[in-house]
Amino acid sequence: MTAGGQLTEKQRAARARLRERTDELCRQADGHPCRPTTRDLVLEEELDVVLDAVPAGPPWHYDMTPSEQAKRQQKRDRRAQTKEKVKEKALDKAPEKLKNPTSLQVRFRTGVVYTAVTVLSVLAGGLPMLVMLMVVAGICAGEFYYMLRQDAKLPNEMLGIIAAVLYLPAVYFFGAMGALAVSLALLLALLVWYVFWLRSRIPDVCESFFGASYTGLLLCGLVVIQQALPYPWGSIVVLLLFLSVWANDSFAYLVGSKFGKHKLAPRTSPKKSWEGFLAGIVGSAAFWVAIAFVPGVQLPVWLAVLFGVVCALAEVLGDLVESRIKRNSGFKDSGTIMPGHGGLLDRCDSLFLASAVAAILLVGFGCIPSVL
Repeated sequence: MTAGGQLTEKQRAARARLRERTDELCRQADGHPCRPTTRDLVLEEELDVVLDAVPAGPPWHYDMTPSEQAKRQQKRDRRAQTKEKVKEKALDKAPEKLKNPTSLQVRFRTGVVYTAVTVLSVLAGGLPMLVMLMVVAGICAGEFYYMLRQDAKLPNEMLGIIAAVLYLPAVYFFGAMGALAVSLALLLALLVWYVFWLRSRIPDVCESFFGASYTGLLLCGLVVIQQALPYPWGSIVVLLLFLSVWANDSFAYLVGSKFGKHKLAPRTSPKKSWEGFLAGIVGSAAFWVAIAFVPGVQLPVWLAVLFGVVCALAEVLGDLVESRIKRNSGFKDSGTIMPGHGGLLDRCDSLFLASAVAAILLVGFGCIPSVL
């Protein structure tokens, strides 16, 4: 792409071939549910030509001059060198038995750190839990937009990440009106961006709004539950919800990997099975029964089991949604921030829908007071 934003003849020809290839695959698909990515549609030798027509980086970096791009690359190189030096110093000071860990050890250590930070933040309640959720929302939103951008989408990730983070304090301090205000401000900002940035399209606006709602607004259910009960019982209910999500994932993985024979959604997530799905429901319902005995929660045991089943269904749906997003974008993991686990979005995909559904069930059936 030229400095003025015009496509070269080579790029126009590559895009024309891309459209022809798209039409051909659509005719051959016969209703196949998985949409092909850019890498599926283009021949390997033409991939660089097509992707060169797609600006790299977030929207505020699309119109950088070559000198600005060179300076930005130099900063990246310096940061990478600094990070590498820090890693080398940390490795030199580490005990010998901790060097060269296996993948299972890396996964275990990362899981311990993630679990410890989550449990301590939730039990602290109030602002510590709010800050933890804001960090989770911001990182997950960044990973979500990164995957879309690598699939030749152009969402406004700056506005989306800011809105995802702001949803939580808005609900914490102002309730439902806070969430409404953030949604309205995000929509207005995206419309202004759409009007004045001519490369943006309506799908870009929709993807930007969806990403903020998906990673930020849905997590506000945990804030509602924590504030509905006096300390520490609200925090304990939130912690039990985290445990129900983790139990669902763990039971489904353990039972599915050993006994799973019937695929749940082979085209979206081939490793999931109906046997693991049922085991995950049992694990989720068990911790919901524990919620029924928390002081201040008016929840019969039979209703707790029902709520556990409903939340387990929401958790599985959230997991499948994120799997579909990764498959459409050509990713195995949403990120690398959690060694051995992938991205933070991979760990929290089940939590988003579960937290919103849990808040609606508990408040809607009068099990906890409404703070909205």
